[in-house]
Amino acid sequence: MANLKELRKRIQSVSSTMQITSAMKMVSAAKLKKAQDSILQMRPYASKLKEILQNLNSTLEGNDGIYASKKEVKNVLLVAMTSNRGLCGAFNSNINKLARKTAEEQKSLGRHVSILCVGKKAYDYFKKLEYTIAGNESHIFDQIQYSKVETLAENLMADFRNGKYDEIHLIYNQFKNAAVQYPTVEQYLPVQKPEKQNSAATDYIYEPEKADLLQLLIPKSLKIQVYKAVLDSNASEHGARMTAMHKATDNARELQRVLKLDYNKARQASITNEILEIVSGAAALNG
Repeated sequence: MANLKELRKRIQSVSSTMQITSAMKMVSAAKLKKAQDSILQMRPYASKLKEILQNLNSTLEGNDGIYASKKEVKNVLLVAMTSNRGLCGAFNSNINKLARKTAEEQKSLGRHVSILCVGKKAYDYFKKLEYTIAGNESHIFDQIQYSKVETLAENLMADFRNGKYDEIHLIYNQFKNAAVQYPTVEQYLPVQKPEKQNSAATDYIYEPEKADLLQLLIPKSLKIQVYKAVLDSNASEHGARMTAMHKATDNARELQRVLKLDYNKARQASITNEILEIVSGAAALNG
């Protein structure tokens, strides 16, 4: 009977776990819809603004192109974006591994690498390793607001202008759908020139003057790039968690089925043994 009691406890435990994972799946699915709409609406705007930024910077010279100026790279900042919570499959570990791999590649070139953690899981991972932690901005994912991301972007731009960092890279999960996210390394600063120079694409009419637009357009575009990365990461997190909880629920359901089968077999064997004992006892009395 002890075996039956143990099986009953395991079945109850698996049932409770299945209820939790199923509820988490539904919560993530609801959050995913809003996060997916946000990134899909933002992506075309951010992409076009980035294209304009690249074309504009390719025509600037001297101090006007401060965000596109290239110099000897000695200090590199990696901005690693993870979530604040787990239970989302390989979402966090993929970013942490990619960030670590990128850091090692930069170190092999003789560069000093600092890591800015945007997400608690990145901070928990890198604080145990021998890396320079530039900061922990986990609060951004507590409640995503443009004002928080804007402050982060302004700090990144200021560090680049002041020469604290010679290169800044964003490392995040790019959202495709609920089941697929692409870990991505994207150079944030200095701004890269367009891969293909097209005079027709870069022949803009500036109103007001180009120098005036520079003060508004370039910082705005750089802030939007960080905001897009945060929205991408947020949508990817909910998609990864929904998929992980769906698989966990299916696994729990299968385990529950197997345990119930084992329980029924054990119960049947126990009843059969009791019947045999009763029959044997009755036969012994009659004998």
